[in-house]
Amino acid sequence: MNLAHRITQHFHDSAQLKLDAVETLAAPIAQAVELMVKSLLASGKIMACGNGGSAADAQHFAAELVNRFERERPPLAALALTTDSSTLTSIANDYRFEDVFAKQVRALGQPDDVLLAISTSGDSKNVIEAIHAAHEREIPVIALTGKAGGVIAGLLKEDDVHICVPATRTARIQEVHLLTLHCLCDGIDTLLLGETP
Repeated sequence: MNLAHRITQHFHDSAQLKLDAVETLAAPIAQAVELMVKSLLASGKIMACGNGGSAADAQHFAAELVNRFERERPPLAALALTTDSSTLTSIANDYRFEDVFAKQVRALGQPDDVLLAISTSGDSKNVIEAIHAAHEREIPVIALTGKAGGVIAGLLKEDDVHICVPATRTARIQEVHLLTLHCLCDGIDTLLLGETP
């Protein structure tokens, strides 16, 4: 077994997917940035959700907005729906795990908000339920998926944005998701603060 060769292949595969995906993803990422900035300027907030690695991505994104990305600026309103263990476990225990994000969207979501729904497969049941809850409250959805978008692809409405990584391997999809989140953060800062010199 040549571990160095395997590691090198991972780097090459990740870089190649990013290069191959940029033409497909640049326009929806830009559209998502504009939707998020519109929300933030209207005193809305970005709610983010996902499972496993996507839960970590939701928290990472919220932290970059509430604290800062690469430039000093006032904090921006963002909330990861993955972090309140008492809320998550009480909903999962009393109702269903599929409801852990949807109930929070119904409780906290307002029309000027945006839901960032992250699912590498596009089939995460609790993320799907969160999308239904967002639509009930007239909250637009930015879906970050892979594997052709799964069930989520068929749920999105005209005002929603679908950023679907053209890949099937979960690790590669997640790597592009992280780059996408950084592009969203940079785009938000650019629209709010102007371009850096």
